[in-house]
Amino acid sequence: MSNLRFSAVEAAISRNKRPAAVPAGEKASSYYGKNVFTIQKMKDYLPKNVYAKLTNVIEAGEAIDFDLAEHISQAMKSWAISNGVSHYTHWFQPLTGATAEKHDAFFEPGRDGVAIEKFTADALVQQEPDASSFPNGGIRNTFEARGYTGWDPSSPAFIYETGGSKTLCIPTVFLSYTGEALDYKAPLLKTLNALDKAAVDVAQYFDKSVERVFASLGIEQEYFLVDLALFNARPDLQLTGRTLFGHMSAKGQQLEDHYFGAIPERVLAFMVDLEQEALKLGIPLKTRHNEVAPSQFECAPMFEEINLAIDHNQLLMNLMDQVAMRHDFKVLLHEKPYADINGSGKHNNWSLITNTGINLLAPGKTPKNNLMFLTFFVNVIRAVYEYSDLLRASIATASNDHRLGANEAPPAIISIFLGSQLNDILDEVETARVAKKVKAESQLWHGIPKIPTLQLDNTDRNRTSPFAFTGNKFELRAVGSSANSASPMTVLNAIVAEQLVKFKVEVDKQIKKGTKKDLALLNVVRKYIKESKAIRFEGNGYSKEWEEEAAKRGLSNIKTTPKALDVYVSEKAEQMFASLGIMTKREGEARHEILLENYFKKIQIEARVIGEIVNSMIVPAAITYQNELINNVKGLKELGVKSNALKSQSDLLERIGEHINIIIDDAEAMRQERKKANVLEDVRDKAIAYDEQVKPYFDKIRYHINKLEQIVDDRKWPLPKLRELLFVR
Repeated sequence: MSNLRFSAVEAAISRNKRPAAVPAGEKASSYYGKNVFTIQKMKDYLPKNVYAKLTNVIEAGEAIDFDLAEHISQAMKSWAISNGVSHYTHWFQPLTGATAEKHDAFFEPGRDGVAIEKFTADALVQQEPDASSFPNGGIRNTFEARGYTGWDPSSPAFIYETGGSKTLCIPTVFLSYTGEALDYKAPLLKTLNALDKAAVDVAQYFDKSVERVFASLGIEQEYFLVDLALFNARPDLQLTGRTLFGHMSAKGQQLEDHYFGAIPERVLAFMVDLEQEALKLGIPLKTRHNEVAPSQFECAPMFEEINLAIDHNQLLMNLMDQVAMRHDFKVLLHEKPYADINGSGKHNNWSLITNTGINLLAPGKTPKNNLMFLTFFVNVIRAVYEYSDLLRASIATASNDHRLGANEAPPAIISIFLGSQLNDILDEVETARVAKKVKAESQLWHGIPKIPTLQLDNTDRNRTSPFAFTGNKFELRAVGSSANSASPMTVLNAIVAEQLVKFKVEVDKQIKKGTKKDLALLNVVRKYIKESKAIRFEGNGYSKEWEEEAAKRGLSNIKTTPKALDVYVSEKAEQMFASLGIMTKREGEARHEILLENYFKKIQIEARVIGEIVNSMIVPAAITYQNELINNVKGLKELGVKSNALKSQSDLLERIGEHINIIIDDAEAMRQERKKANVLEDVRDKAIAYDEQVKPYFDKIRYHINKLEQIVDDRKWPLPKLRELLFVR
């Protein structure tokens, strides 16, 4: 271990920058989307009449028929092979949280020993991976293996190059043989359809030309970089993604000098390389900078349609890891890889855009457009208020639990920050008097504040708010850095869709009773403002006072994942998902079980790693040092040293021995609690047992290891072998 540690440090120090291979004089725009089979590229490979049919189908949002799929498959094959591709795969997002792929060759032997390159519509549209080998929540048994991946035409195919091989990747959904969704994409696509319909119905109160509404998303991705040699020297980092033990550096982020500082040259080379590869894949990376914690960074793309944005983020996480290896780095996407410094999130910036190019969450210049903005703005607030627990569940994971509520992350209490200007406007709308009979629009707005066009920086930022309005969009800041954003975005899309459906029902009822349309709209908006007021909070979300205030307001504060996930199987959530055709009760129960399993398995792995490191590394190192002290005491006796010096050494030996014994006992007690949890049949009971009975031993063991270090520090005596194991986190 000693040689490994010093070799790792030496390797990290001696690294030279590896410059990115940026083509000389070539603009990023010239290779943007180079490895993506875009609609524009299809035009070069499809007959004119087929291309015209394809564009009509896309504009109308219709399904692609088999004949059209056959033309597209041949065009896709020709394009891929012309770019040196030998294999294709259905690229999907199972409930592991990662992406999955099975590669098949275009090559097939033909008759008379003649080989052909073959790719048909059947291969494009559907494949059959083993569904029982992925998390399925009991939907598929081992003997019921069949599942289906189905082509998602709304996300373009792309070429991914790794290990010298190029593969055509076709984004797909993943379903069981019996039709249940086993991935993140299928429910997301269903919510987009539901949101589109509900939002169009409401938007047409104001503008009959609106025929489609889509959600846009921009995902800010935070991450850490660590030298590959140092990463390989840490079994806890390798196996759990975070350091389970470690000695805190004297200098962390106290001076706040890393945030937006000059990017280290070696890191910048990695970033440039990453951006180039991302742009080739059509990922529009725009921003790069140092984050708050040492060795923490961020990249962010331009806004895209939400399904494509999520596909691109999943692809980006894979790409980051691949590119980092070229630069002898390891990317850490764990939400809290190092204790006592900031963790990483994935800020999801969400808005609603019409086919006419209008952002429904951007105030307009006329009273009518302001009312349209207020309508969608207040409905989003009302939806989050009504389903705050479900939104909390959508970002709940074992790793994100380390981050939520800490000083760099939003707390587990879901609240909404609007900024003082919009808060004042909503208060004015709520309390203003409006005549019951309205003859003209000017009368409707008499006494109602006319909303100015909001600049992007017209509202302050609140880092402590999980869900904040930032000028023309809402930012969900509570999403973890390693998460698939489809989980929270599926929930957000669904709850807003349901809320808009309810809104239209209420407005139409008033219109049928003779209330003018604009007044009916305003009446319901004012009602929602009053009903959802408790969710609006402008202060410090980290404070103890806010916890107390939130409790008075009736807001939930669910701090751990196992209990947060229960809302997925609540009657309210199941009815909402079912009414919109997003998830059946069985699918909801399966996801609940999968997420609970994922939680306790991660805690289980961490507990095992802690046990192994304690028993095979830390305790032996401490005992070795204890034996050195024993030999020292013997030597002092032989030299006839006075008794008070011997007593001091003996006391030190006793104190070290006490901590060693406690560490050993706690590690064994943790193992016994793990065994008790493992025999529990109910997955929720098991997750709670790991959370409440196993996990607390992590801090107990760390405490006594730190005490060992403190004893040595106080005495100014080195503990080299222990220090080597507990080097800077």
